[in-house]
Amino acid sequence: MTQRSSNGLLFAWGYVFDHEISPLRHIPDVAVRHHVLQILGFMWAVSFSVAIGSYSFLAASIVGHAVLIAAAAITVATWTAATKRPQMFGGRGRQADGEHQ
Repeated sequence: MTQRSSNGLLFAWGYVFDHEISPLRHIPDVAVRHHVLQILGFMWAVSFSVAIGSYSFLAASIVGHAVLIAAAAITVATWTAATKRPQMFGGRGRQADGEHQ
């Protein structure tokens, strides 16, 4: 794969899955973004199942998409929380001098 096609693939991937690149970036609430992604995932799962004519894989496809989208949304929410409110993760552990609190 050439560098140019690799960059195009990375851009396409980011455009679909990266909340800071996709058009969903305009939705300020991360929870609403997650909900929209769940709906889109469900829609694509149904679309692909219907397109291949196999309803037996519909449930597994929906669950699989929901799990992947939820994992991405939880990751984005965690990163957002770490950026905006790092203190919410606590200060437990070792202090600067290496001692436990």
